[in-house]
Amino acid sequence: MRKAVVDVGSNSVLLLVAEDGRTIFETSAVTSLGEGTKRTGLLGEPGMVRTLDALKRALDDAKAHGATEFRAAATMAARIASNTPEFQARAAAQGTPVEILSGDDEAELGFQAVASDPTFSGTDRLSIIDVGGQSTELVTALRQGDGWEKVFHRSFAIGTFALKDGPLHDESPDGPAVFAASALVDDLLKDVRHPGGTPVALGATATNLVTIRDRMETWEPEKVHGAWLHYGEVGAAVGRLMPMTDAERAALVGMEPGRERTLPAGALILERFLHALGARGCAVSVRGWRHAMAEM
Repeated sequence: MRKAVVDVGSNSVLLLVAEDGRTIFETSAVTSLGEGTKRTGLLGEPGMVRTLDALKRALDDAKAHGATEFRAAATMAARIASNTPEFQARAAAQGTPVEILSGDDEAELGFQAVASDPTFSGTDRLSIIDVGGQSTELVTALRQGDGWEKVFHRSFAIGTFALKDGPLHDESPDGPAVFAASALVDDLLKDVRHPGGTPVALGATATNLVTIRDRMETWEPEKVHGAWLHYGEVGAAVGRLMPMTDAERAALVGMEPGRERTLPAGALILERFLHALGARGCAVSVRGWRHAMAEM
């Protein structure tokens, strides 16, 4: 069966059409559904309109590529917003119903997307880091025979929009603001004391850092998947991106349109998570929880 799964994230809408574990078609649209949600407790009207439009396009694309099943799920912004039922009602009315994915399920599915990936089949211990708009998931697991034993599994209420609504609210944050943002993330991670495994980063933060580093003018997932980001590279990206304007970031070769506002915050979060794990860097995966859901 050819399935379509849509990740309705706090910052973007990601469509996957897959069959028997094989990717048929993918799209990405930055819609900023969760912008301001942590501060206001609401999904903003502009973000909802952009996201509903992206869902309609995703349904059309899914049908055009032969999908017979369509499933959409929203993450942290929808979990914390008080007007999520209104958004769900509007989505259902246009034929694109959206379920709400729990933090635990998001982390578990993200882990399964990596654990079932042949790229990492030789790894006995994995640490999955999934940086999002309003939350970041971390799962560490140890291979046990044909399965995995999880030694750590948590969804942290910190993401790119959370930092943008806080210490990184300026377009070009200065040193004290970046320090305050780092301290905020570090405080959330103070209990992360387990030994990490091979770190694998999911999501647009890691993939964009690779495409910018390698100056990719077009999306080449086969080159991004499995690429390695050294810890120093991630830190250097934070230092480079923070003082830029949005226009300067948008002009960088490899920057996905719409990510220029949130990538500096995402890079900072990834760097602090790697620091907490004592990791020298991370592998990058273009897969996400939507891939695991498509294989269910």
